[in-house]
Amino acid sequence: MNAMADGMSLYERDQRALSKMSFLRFFPLAVTGGEGAWLIGDDGRRLLDFSASWGAAALGHSHPAVREAVNRALASQAGASHLSSANLPAVELAERLLEIVPKRARGRVWLGHSGSDANETVARAVIAATGRRRIISYKGAYHGGTSGSMAISGHPVQQGVPKASGLTLITYPNAYREGGMEAAGAAALAELEALFAGPVPPDEVGALFLEPIQSDGGMVVPPDGYFRAIEALCREHGILLVSDEVKVGLGRTGRLNAFEHLGIEPDIVVFGKGLGGGLPVSAAVGPEAILNHAAAFSFQTVHGNPVSAAAGCAVLDTIRNERLVRNAAEVGAHLRAQLERLKQKHALIGDVRGRGLAIGVELVTDLAGKAPAKTEAALTVYRAFELGLVLYYVGVNSNVLEFTPPLTLTRDEADAGVELLDQALTDVIAGRVDVGVLSAFAGW
Repeated sequence: MNAMADGMSLYERDQRALSKMSFLRFFPLAVTGGEGAWLIGDDGRRLLDFSASWGAAALGHSHPAVREAVNRALASQAGASHLSSANLPAVELAERLLEIVPKRARGRVWLGHSGSDANETVARAVIAATGRRRIISYKGAYHGGTSGSMAISGHPVQQGVPKASGLTLITYPNAYREGGMEAAGAAALAELEALFAGPVPPDEVGALFLEPIQSDGGMVVPPDGYFRAIEALCREHGILLVSDEVKVGLGRTGRLNAFEHLGIEPDIVVFGKGLGGGLPVSAAVGPEAILNHAAAFSFQTVHGNPVSAAAGCAVLDTIRNERLVRNAAEVGAHLRAQLERLKQKHALIGDVRGRGLAIGVELVTDLAGKAPAKTEAALTVYRAFELGLVLYYVGVNSNVLEFTPPLTLTRDEADAGVELLDQALTDVIAGRVDVGVLSAFAGW
């Protein structure tokens, strides 16, 4: 054993050896294994995972289909990249992705490592290919953690990061905080129309980036009809619609593509997180004129890695073969109903919203004023961890509990998780969780 590790817990070793620049920690979780919707902690505990590593472990942990696909790809590895040679898994993954997007997006597939590099590539390619220098995105939007993806994001956690010179951030309609669905949608649409009539000439806008559910911004579900109106505006002015499906796509919402709930057809679709079933792979799918703009335009050495691409193919096959879109819809509806029941019990819960297995529970200190319960959210996820449940909080006010469990989640597992959350909320409300436990965990 390494002398440095002698007598130290796994989490202590992690803290001593790894850079905190990539940490987003809420409690001292250290994992040695996992299966399905369960993680195994270094203390031997089994923890029910309602996050799935922010949705990346879409099929749960150690799914047999992913293991088998990865083992086959490694048994006779077809190189490590598609930069300078074609490989079968990368080609097959691209072909399958072209089959699941709208006709207008069936041009080419760009493969990357994460939603971050995919969104950055799309933004760069749109500007270069169209000659339009402006991009529209939403306040609260999180499109990634690279310089280029942060430059087109609007999440407050990235306030200190330089934004793209042509970026315009607009309001994502939030029914809970803006007077209901109709009022929120109308106000947000009027805001964009006013911008087009004034400081943001629409013929200078290359693309509008949207999230079908604004996930890191607080699991905000848009009003019905809002994005159809946005689509009509974009079509009128030749603006490309980019649907960021990274966290909420590929079955999570109870539809294969989350944009299907909106009644729109995006020009470009971005996939990530769950596409690899826990392995690093992302994709941008869109018109040839954009995604075939130029060779060697956006690449990293192991883009198109055959092992990661094989995992991606296995994920798509498993979503279909195990009917996980239906499972997400049915178990998600059951989970949301159980969370609504908790709302009736705990005054700390202001709103429950979501689609399928993409759900947010917003915590507030008073139901009338809707003041964000940021500290209570942090204490709740910490106490839930102590009890055996893993989930995190998101939102522009850091007060929304986020539920993105594996698509394989069962009703019994959903019920077990809600029972643990119920106890965590009870303990927080009763003051049984010391706020001092949060001192080592910055969270969002």
